[in-house]
Amino acid sequence: MIVTVLITALAFSTPREIAFSRLLPAAPALAAAMWPVLPTILLGMFCLMAMIGLSFAYTDLGTPYTAAAIIAVTLAAAYASHVRLEREKTLLHVRLVADAAQKVLLRPLPRRIENVEIESLYLAAQEQARIGGDFYEAVDTPFGVRLLIGDVRGKGLSAVGAASAVINSFREAVYDEPDLRGVVHRLEASISRHSAAFPALDLPERFATAILAEIPHGGGRVRILNCGHPPPLLVRRGEIRVVEPTTPSPPLNLASLIGDHYCVDTLIFAPGDQLLLYTDGVTETRDRDGEFFPLPEWMREQSPTPPRELLDRLHRALLHHSDGRLDDDIAILTVRSSNTRAREQPV
Repeated sequence: MIVTVLITALAFSTPREIAFSRLLPAAPALAAAMWPVLPTILLGMFCLMAMIGLSFAYTDLGTPYTAAAIIAVTLAAAYASHVRLEREKTLLHVRLVADAAQKVLLRPLPRRIENVEIESLYLAAQEQARIGGDFYEAVDTPFGVRLLIGDVRGKGLSAVGAASAVINSFREAVYDEPDLRGVVHRLEASISRHSAAFPALDLPERFATAILAEIPHGGGRVRILNCGHPPPLLVRRGEIRVVEPTTPSPPLNLASLIGDHYCVDTLIFAPGDQLLLYTDGVTETRDRDGEFFPLPEWMREQSPTPPRELLDRLHRALLHHSDGRLDDDIAILTVRSSNTRAREQPV
């Protein structure tokens, strides 16, 4: 509307040779990008009335041609506005579905299970994205608190499908299998069946790296099974330890190629100890010079802090390091052993 009034005022106040009135058809065209259909049509009618008013002052403006242009542009703008609104409505529905899917795939975790505090962070590489191939889960089972974090190779819906297959299998297996090796065998079978049923056209082999961890009731120790995943960090009294596996275990869906020997490492997990599990999007975050984010060094600079505050600091550090441009999805779990035993529901 402001553009229309400005053009009309200029047309009245300047010599007719400049012919500012010929810009009037641009007003409804610009309105179509922001306004609904009816206001766009009303603006076109206002421009037409303004053109007719100008014709009384300047009889040689070529009013019929400009008026015809205003009518044609207004009709086209109204249609464009309608198409834009329909696409926005469709996009909104898609985002609602994606949000629902994310809540199923990456459902909110309990912040505490008995004497274990749990916090999580998920960052999408693209602002519009809701879900991806990174995944995590934490479940209170008869065998203790069991954790999962992993990353499916690749992107898109096929990666989401593989991640969903792994998580759903984990949620069932952790209640039945007394040993982490039994759980990982179930995950291996699940992703293998999924890959056979939905072959990935973009990849010769669909696989996932993952870490399974188990903290028995009462705490005191943590068992870790690392299937080709970046090693977790153990924080104990300000000291940082990179927990490399004693013997490498194969990523999920590659056991048939490189063997199915799985190694479970047992570590002391005393009250106050904190374990950081993450996907490779963290350590592969680059700055402008192409330098990777130095996670262990960054952790050594941090003072002892609760899990939520630690993740908030790490979130800010990753965005600062990458200038706000993440190249890969990021999933992080941090768990801390405490002396307090309590149960809370997911929030």
